[in-house]
Amino acid sequence: MISNDELKKMSRKELEKLLNNVSRALASAKARDQREAKKAAAKAAAEFGFSLGEISEADGTTQKKTKAKKPPRKPSKPAFANPEDKTQTWTGKGRQPNWYRAQIAAGVEPEAMRI
Repeated sequence: MISNDELKKMSRKELEKLLNNVSRALASAKARDQREAKKAAAKAAAEFGFSLGEISEADGTTQKKTKAKKPPRKPSKPAFANPEDKTQTWTGKGRQPNWYRAQIAAGVEPEAMRI
């Protein structure tokens, strides 16, 4: 095992090489573990008289499950309009637009701007 002090003394190239070696070793260990797990699962299935493929098909584990997509939301209808420029609207949700804040600061009631 490499200590932190040893790692701190290594150059960038040495660290990159070590990282590459560790990544390869990790991938190899993962593949080995998967093979062993598959063998153990096949052995367990055989004890009950099934093949691993038969169990996977019956269970549905071989198929990827996809999430049902939600339909897109309809945009909200505008609830307020700028009295000075009717093309500027706001739904009343989210951040208040600058024109709305300016109108409120000028003393205009929100209900007067309601569409």
